[in-house]
Amino acid sequence: MTMPTFYIPHGGGPCFFMDWTIGPKETWDNLERWLRRLPRLLPEQPTALVVISGHWETRKPMVTTTEVPRLIYDYSGFPRSTYKLKWPVPGAPELAGRIKGLLEEVGVEAEEHETRGIDHGVFVPLKVVFPEANIPTVQLSLVKGLDPALHLDIGMALAPLREEGVLIIGSGMSYHNMKKFMTAGAHQASKKFNDWIEDTVVLERWERYEQLSSWVRAPSARQCHPIADHLLPLMVAAGAAEEDPGRKVFEDKVMGANVVAIQFG
Repeated sequence: MTMPTFYIPHGGGPCFFMDWTIGPKETWDNLERWLRRLPRLLPEQPTALVVISGHWETRKPMVTTTEVPRLIYDYSGFPRSTYKLKWPVPGAPELAGRIKGLLEEVGVEAEEHETRGIDHGVFVPLKVVFPEANIPTVQLSLVKGLDPALHLDIGMALAPLREEGVLIIGSGMSYHNMKKFMTAGAHQASKKFNDWIEDTVVLERWERYEQLSSWVRAPSARQCHPIADHLLPLMVAAGAAEEDPGRKVFEDKVMGANVVAIQFG
């Protein structure tokens, strides 16, 4: 059975596992509730997870091959307890090798990383989605330069994995201007850009490819993403979707900005 693909907001730091103090206490409650329900959107339990986070960039695509990935607490200034979070998910070295092979088949040179763990863009949201930590998981890096077309191509190369029950997740944030959260213009800019995302993901495959490749032309694009690291996971999810259209499956206002999640297939 073919798995869908997702582009999800991963929240702010370890936001689901602490008392939030930046803005309203309930800031991330709606997202946490939606993440807990995400498995209901799947046709069956995934055989494995491939996650692309906005927090890992390398010169060429790299994929983790560790048997039991350690957690990388790549956030700062949060309660001490959040640096002791556990999500002892198994790795998937064989799947990592297959990903490397699929990328190289389409001319994208890739590498395996034998020691890297998984960052908070992976374990924080997925600890909510799959608390049992029993699904083999690998993380795939973004490529420095953040070329949207390259990441769409990477997603297309990974598409065969969906037929094998592998769930591909792009983890980022549809609004990620750290200097503008909780400012007057954040909601208007984010709403315009997220409306463009919603209109774009439903397009036919190659028109969608063209639009996503030129995302900087979208309304309020650079206001929402001065750097595209938290947007590019969308491109991988969209590329892996091939002909399947996307749709918005979650929307909320957090810290003054509109954020969305997208499902393809």
